[in-house]
Amino acid sequence: MFENYKIYETELAGRPLKLETGKMAQLANAAVMASYGDTRVLCTVTASAKPREGVDFFPLSVDYEEKMYSVGRFPGSFTRREGKATDKAILASRCIDRPIRPLFPKDMRNDCSVVATVMSVDPDCDPQIAAAIGVSAAIAISDIPWAGPISSVNVGIVDGEIVINPTLEQRKTTTLDLTVSSTADLVAMIEAGANEIPDDVMFEAIMKGHEANVKVVEFINGIVGEIGKEKFEFESNDPDPAIMEEIEAFCIEDVKKALDTDDKLVRDAALLPIYNAVHEKFDERFEGQEAKLDEIMYLVQKHVVRAWLKDEKKRVDGRGIDEIRPLDAQIDLLPRVHGTGMFTRGQTQVLSCATLASVSEAQKLDGLDEEVEKRYIHHYNFPSFSVGETKPSRGPGRREIGHGALAERSLIPVLPSVEEFPYAIRVVSEVLSSNGSTSQASVCGSTLALMAAGVPIKAPVAGISCGLITGDEGVYGDFMTMVDIQGLEDFYGDMDFKVAGTKEGITSIQMDLKVHGLTPAIIKEALEKTHKARNYILDEVICKCIAEPRKELSKYAPKMLSTVIDPSKIGDVIGKQGKVIQSIQEQCEVTINIEDDGHVYIAGIDIEKCQQALSIVETIANDPEIGAIYKGKVTRLMNFGAFVEIAPGKEGLVHISKLDVKRVENVEDVVSVGDEVIVKVTEIDDQGRLNLSRRDALVEIEGAVVEEGADEEQERKPKNGGRGGQRRGFRRRND
Repeated sequence: MFENYKIYETELAGRPLKLETGKMAQLANAAVMASYGDTRVLCTVTASAKPREGVDFFPLSVDYEEKMYSVGRFPGSFTRREGKATDKAILASRCIDRPIRPLFPKDMRNDCSVVATVMSVDPDCDPQIAAAIGVSAAIAISDIPWAGPISSVNVGIVDGEIVINPTLEQRKTTTLDLTVSSTADLVAMIEAGANEIPDDVMFEAIMKGHEANVKVVEFINGIVGEIGKEKFEFESNDPDPAIMEEIEAFCIEDVKKALDTDDKLVRDAALLPIYNAVHEKFDERFEGQEAKLDEIMYLVQKHVVRAWLKDEKKRVDGRGIDEIRPLDAQIDLLPRVHGTGMFTRGQTQVLSCATLASVSEAQKLDGLDEEVEKRYIHHYNFPSFSVGETKPSRGPGRREIGHGALAERSLIPVLPSVEEFPYAIRVVSEVLSSNGSTSQASVCGSTLALMAAGVPIKAPVAGISCGLITGDEGVYGDFMTMVDIQGLEDFYGDMDFKVAGTKEGITSIQMDLKVHGLTPAIIKEALEKTHKARNYILDEVICKCIAEPRKELSKYAPKMLSTVIDPSKIGDVIGKQGKVIQSIQEQCEVTINIEDDGHVYIAGIDIEKCQQALSIVETIANDPEIGAIYKGKVTRLMNFGAFVEIAPGKEGLVHISKLDVKRVENVEDVVSVGDEVIVKVTEIDDQGRLNLSRRDALVEIEGAVVEEGADEEQERKPKNGGRGGQRRGFRRRND
């Protein structure tokens, strides 16, 4: 039945890698079932027969679809079916998209759809890697024009050793999470999160990943040689060279004058009449090709900017090649926010706002891996006003989710552990103005916000981007790089190489390319330039604005205390139907969260009330010790003394002789029901009953002096019969 069914096998990082074709999804242009260990990902690619009308870009869509059956789970949604893509699925889609997109013909306008459906997950074999390889193989054997194949691997550092595609256990201890994609000759994509990795170690890890990729590319090329289809012809969207030449001659000098400014608004205003003049002169003459006139204008500007950079070492704003735009850092801009930081670089400006909450506010995750929640959340918003447009807001798109995730992983390595700082943390980066590398500005702004909020980060983090101009036709031996690219240089350049880190090392990398890939020399130069630039930002801007995290939290931030109790005592702290914990929360005006392992987190605005709640919890969970002092509440009065509750369910007797430092005739003369008093545990009998002393606590805490004769035993004849009454009192308490 499946006459064209083929299986191709190799090995990757010691585990079997198989690519199957000819059995599934046979109506797609090509389909590959990628198998890596027990991981299975169905990768399909389809293209429309005709180009899409009225677009000036290649319409490619890449979707990485997670199916919960692949890990034997129900979806967590109310409908119990998969809904919109998770953030992790979107990030995986972007990692697959970025290396394959530049390899398609730039003048093709046929819709192309790539879908990677995760159907089975082996925790030791990352489905994203299987998907990237399967997608590459599917496009390569299809009839869709493409300059691949590529391969992708994950690189970790475990016990100081570089590891390709680390297993689940190795990923738990790795200090590097690096994804590298490559063609046969070039590094096509880098995405990394790292625990302050030095530049030379990062470069070595990238090269090790590239070496592993080259072998897989050779494997896929062997498959293409056997079953690859002939690529179809398509209608090119490139403008007529004669029209291009005539329009360029007409407007290039005016374009140069318009571009020669550091102000985006001035530049856009100067370009508008040039566009109008071009349309006025050429629309009628080139009837039917009016839409291509704007594309020609784009190409004219691209030619000017690239020639200035490469040939004249000139930047549109007059800066030096490795000069950073004017910088500014401010904190405490919003009075009620727990921490704010605004970072400005030229006309790029980001305001980051930090919010602290109890650990129960950590985000719950419903995905295919082992991560079920995250305590640090970073959101990035890019409103249309930041680029002077009027587009309405429709929620975060893939770009916003990607930039937020990049800033998030940039800062995670420096965050304190939950034991050191028992808070959930959310940072929102609001892009106020965008003219190049807002993602790295959000890293800088968020560092400011976290330190202003009093989060004890281990070190400040800064981010910067590096651009690239290659020679004509992508000649990589003839290239130049520049630091801190603004929007125009990103738009017309070949690379946006973003690196964030501390003075000690790199915490994240993200590389976007418009060319097929990078040589080792370009990567090394980009790492060196970004290293110098981020250190400059740290020394001259961030640390001069706020040198270290504040010692005190905002008065509007919740105060958080934590402890660890014996898990067997959790039920005592919660109480029957939750009555005990509810009583503590109400009494102390706090929120208490208890985890199954015995970790207890107490949150409230008033630190003294948090400490009171902590004391109560520890008193309940830990048996009182002789000599310990507690703050309790008087619950009952007897003629021989007062009963004091030092914690819910833990009550003891303060005998009348121990009520005060002076002789007491009547209990009511010293305390009333509901009074809060300090008491010291003086005795615990063999039945666990407590004898307490207010007198001893006053002496120890306040230095009070016992009056002569006050320490003599005072005999009283209780209504219920002497010491027997006292015992019955204890029995009533325990009942």
